[in-house]
Amino acid sequence: MDRRRAETKAPAKKVPGKAKPETKSSNKEDQFSRASGRLKELQKNTVSSASRVKAAASNQSVAPKSPPKSTNAYKARPIEKTKFRYFYDRGDLPLRINFNGAVRKVQWQVDITTLDYTHYLPLFIEGLRELDEPYKFLALNGTLDLLEKGGDRSLTSIPHLILPMKQNLMTRQPQILCTQMKVLQKLVLLCPYAGEALVPYYRQLLTIFNLFITKRGTIQNA
Repeated sequence: MDRRRAETKAPAKKVPGKAKPETKSSNKEDQFSRASGRLKELQKNTVSSASRVKAAASNQSVAPKSPPKSTNAYKARPIEKTKFRYFYDRGDLPLRINFNGAVRKVQWQVDITTLDYTHYLPLFIEGLRELDEPYKFLALNGTLDLLEKGGDRSLTSIPHLILPMKQNLMTRQPQILCTQMKVLQKLVLLCPYAGEALVPYYRQLLTIFNLFITKRGTIQNA
């Protein structure tokens, strides 16, 4: 019995290589040191980012700002020679200028009602781009005469008029724009159902009108 009591009371032998268990105080110190290290890193990052922002702001204030480039949306485009000029110089158009009297007039050499409107009306509307005389005078007055005496034939030729009208508007010449708008108004007023026939072509014609919708200036002799 004494031997058993001695064995139970004998102290436990230390096993080499085993570390002592960490205490609660050491764990708290380690956590505190880690948190303080993270806090210092965050402070360094914030300081560096703030310095970068200041440097970028100083560079922007020093560098001169270049103005945006102009798109030249309202700039007039060059005008090419039209077929109207070519045919008139060649003598293929059945009209001439009558200088008898105080006011010059257009004198037709044939009956207007016998003309092919799908050929002549687009040709005269293309001539509205001309700014030189006598082409300008002949094209405008010839177009108005054709519209006044054409009746329903102007309606059937509307699909052929869209391309020359669009080309006239694309020149962005204020004088040509005003002339084209006057002719377009005349077409709608004189030809029944012309407004309805133009509806499918609004996307081709109204883009330039939308561009110049804010232009309120007056044009002399337009």
